[in-house]
Amino acid sequence: MLSRFPVSLRRSRSLVHRVRRGLSDMAGGGGEDGHLGEFSEYMERLRNYERSGVPRGAGTDSDDGFDLGRMRRLLRRLGDPHTHFPVVHIAGTKGKGSTAAFLSNIIREQGYNVGCYTSPHLLTIRERISVGETGGPVSAALLKDLFDNAKEAIDQSIESEDGALTHFEVFTALSYLLFSRENVDIAIVEAGLGGARDATNIIQSTELAASVITTVGKEHLAALGGSLQSIAVAKSGIIKQGRPAIIGGPFSSDIEQIIQDRAFLTQSPVISACDPGVRSITRCIGWDCGKPYQSSDIIIKISNDIPLFIELYDVKLQLLGDHQRQNAVTACCTALCLRELGWDISDSSIQAGLEKTQLPGRSQFLTREETSVLGLDGASSILVDGAHTEASAKALSDVIETVKPGGPFALVVGMANDKEHLAFAEQLLSGPRPNIVLLTEASIAGGSSRSMPASSLKDVWTAAANSQGISYRDMGTITGVETPELAGRPAAAAVKPMLIGCSSAPFSCDLIRAASQLLQSRADGDPGLICVTGSLHMVSSVLRQLEQ
Repeated sequence: MLSRFPVSLRRSRSLVHRVRRGLSDMAGGGGEDGHLGEFSEYMERLRNYERSGVPRGAGTDSDDGFDLGRMRRLLRRLGDPHTHFPVVHIAGTKGKGSTAAFLSNIIREQGYNVGCYTSPHLLTIRERISVGETGGPVSAALLKDLFDNAKEAIDQSIESEDGALTHFEVFTALSYLLFSRENVDIAIVEAGLGGARDATNIIQSTELAASVITTVGKEHLAALGGSLQSIAVAKSGIIKQGRPAIIGGPFSSDIEQIIQDRAFLTQSPVISACDPGVRSITRCIGWDCGKPYQSSDIIIKISNDIPLFIELYDVKLQLLGDHQRQNAVTACCTALCLRELGWDISDSSIQAGLEKTQLPGRSQFLTREETSVLGLDGASSILVDGAHTEASAKALSDVIETVKPGGPFALVVGMANDKEHLAFAEQLLSGPRPNIVLLTEASIAGGSSRSMPASSLKDVWTAAANSQGISYRDMGTITGVETPELAGRPAAAAVKPMLIGCSSAPFSCDLIRAASQLLQSRADGDPGLICVTGSLHMVSSVLRQLEQ
């Protein structure tokens, strides 16, 4: 029988509207990143593995793994803030950010003060932390004040650790400190890499409300041990003694067994979002203000150690695809588990939280006004999606097949150099076939050291096209908006070959305009669709252009 969550950390609904600290008045305001000058410069000096790449074995629970000891020592200097609130800890190859967003909005809808920590960010590092009842990025003023107060302790830790503290470790510690200061009722924390040796994994069973593992896939293989099995072992490291574990899936039998074995060792009850008592279906795709949503039914009837029950109909999910519906189901199971542990979470809050959840860069259709800002004047629809793995490429392909308007279809792709480029290309070519593929170089975390050269990507995509018997025409290198194809198009043919080209410069929105011109040459009156994908950093470039 699962024990109730420790009373010392579980907050009753009657306490939700207590008076907040004065710092809360600054949260969610119009703070600009320009106010973070000293903080930004300080963080830039720290070792950043998102930019340089993660060392081999760093995420494994071994001698090669990250040292959680230095994270604990840093937090001790800051007063062990991570012990002051309950946590839902989420790991997974894909889906953890979406699941965190779904769950945060569900609990926030009930009126709780929710802290949420995720990574990476798209436009500003402030996106990684949200706190309070609005869910927006932490304000620059609040983050600056937090850093100013903590800087002396961080300096001391960096010196005592001989400079080994990383960008991610320091920012994770600041997020825990902020959640403590803001007296959050609960924190939803997304692991950065793996789980067992991730900097977020200093949460003990006494602070853990539940752990969640969304999926296990082939990403960061070298850093996580080299196999799906070693990745599963790393991610199951967030499961703690006696605390419930929610697993998303679907998983292969051997991967699920690894997670179940860890749960057995820690005497943790397991809730599966793929339980036979869970049913979900998308009934139709609707459109609201030019943006699609999927109308879904979610029914959960589980009668195991932790009984869960809910029936939700016509849930209008703004996050598209079967994979996002599964993430919504995983978030539902987690919310129902929390309800069984004593949290006040109603069915209506669950449905409202799911429906309000939207994430930039996840199957995001730009509005007509946004495409106009990019200089397209509605000539083409634009979809931006941060897919960068074989599984996420399959999910994106399914979304495109479901919602693609009439007319031709173009892909603009840039990726990091440590991804499975061929499998990614093969998945996207297996679905709705693009008429045009333009490859480019993505800036990864503000640098080029991890970027895959556009010419190398083109070689991968031509190999994928050859392996699938797809006829294509190599456009060579594109130097600007004017393209070789526009300079001299071939005569009309019954089946036109797919065009493949690469950019001679790092990605910019000029390449989207080039794709639009190429589409118009093949449109036959239909505007077509342009999908920008391969990396969240590609998405960031587009959204930053819109912001400017």
